[in-house]
Amino acid sequence: MKKLLLIAVLVAACSITASAQKKFSAYGIGFYNLENLFDTCHDEGKNDYEYLPNGGNHWNALKYTNKLANMSRALADMGTELLPNVGCAAIGVSEVENAKCLTDLCNQEPLKARNFQFVHIEGPDKRGVDCALLYNPALFTVRDTKLVPYVYTLEKDSNRFTRGFFTVSGTLADEHVCIIVNHLPSRFAGSFYREEGAKQIKVVKDSILAEDPNCKVFVMGDMNDDPMDKSMHKCLQGKPEIDEVGPDDMYNPWYNMLAKKGQGTLMYNGSWNLFDQILMSPNLLNQNGETDYSTLKYFKANIQRRPYLIQDEGKYKGGPKRTHSAGIWLNGYSDHLPVVVFLLKEQK
Repeated sequence: MKKLLLIAVLVAACSITASAQKKFSAYGIGFYNLENLFDTCHDEGKNDYEYLPNGGNHWNALKYTNKLANMSRALADMGTELLPNVGCAAIGVSEVENAKCLTDLCNQEPLKARNFQFVHIEGPDKRGVDCALLYNPALFTVRDTKLVPYVYTLEKDSNRFTRGFFTVSGTLADEHVCIIVNHLPSRFAGSFYREEGAKQIKVVKDSILAEDPNCKVFVMGDMNDDPMDKSMHKCLQGKPEIDEVGPDDMYNPWYNMLAKKGQGTLMYNGSWNLFDQILMSPNLLNQNGETDYSTLKYFKANIQRRPYLIQDEGKYKGGPKRTHSAGIWLNGYSDHLPVVVFLLKEQK
């Protein structure tokens, strides 16, 4: 199957107006923080001891196997509200330990049935968690991958290492796209380090567009900041409204989801945050009332709030159903919810 599900978008749809019925191909691009997808073996040089059989989480084969099954279910479900039985063309992931975990994940039946593959480069993070990209090769073709390092700019941090910016160039719907998968430093590190990371991501994004202005760029990840925080809104220039997006900006559809609707992807002390975001370059947008889908264009964005992903009791009731709570294994999914953006392209 070379194209995603072909859907007819009726003229009556309020988001797309046209003088006659047209047919479009739809595509899903997603991101999901897998919350510590570790195997049960020690990786030399990595601080993964918490996720060993004799570690703090007593991480054993049963827990690992269940975690793989749970995550593959959630990943396979992403985007199926618009694209049944097909799901996303590509999904960026974070908090995965190594290529073995990704191989085991893609061998789970929901993903194996769609022949999902992955690209990954081992990074320098001390805990051993990396970013990667899963993709359906019938829909998305990988051209090139590189891991751009996060550069600590203060001399006192010269011996520190964290996750870089995993950059995947590929082809989707016969168009050049580039996906930059990120996991910015934690809230404990302070805003400065996330602002520095966002500035560095912008340099990567700008260099891609300088080389190919027609490339459609997606910046995604666990940003450890909300869309209105300085790193996202000022440094990466993520705008909340499509018509505000200038040539040097990006569109951030998650801004208004949190600011106006109170929707988020993770819960802290009973309140939602929205750290999991996918931002898009201006060439993915229809601006000023246009409805031109002759090339890939943004259609809508969703937080994937499946009932089985939500904790239904206890301290975290109403939030994402996580793997552990207070040291107790919940056999859950992740402390984050997945996010998806949908794209349309008119069939010729």
